Amino acid sequence: MPHYCYNDKDIKIDVLMKIEEAARILSGHFSKPFDEKLFQFYKSKTFKALKNTDSCMWSESSPFIADKSFV
Repeated sequence: MPHYCYNDKDIKIDVLMKIEEAARILSGHFSKPFDEKLFQFYKSKTFKALKNTDSCMWSESSPFIADKSFV
């Protein structure tokens, strides 16, 4: 797993939790299996922004992230 830091703080857990929570929200919204929405989320522009710590997407709420990634 890549190293995620912001202002010299490890935010890896924050990023992982946001990924999981966003995929769960999308799974429920679309009534699709979690795994399916997770793999689709991995292909989204939102996921790319989430991985870029400079974008600060990781600091947004999970519902916000899910809303930005309707995949």
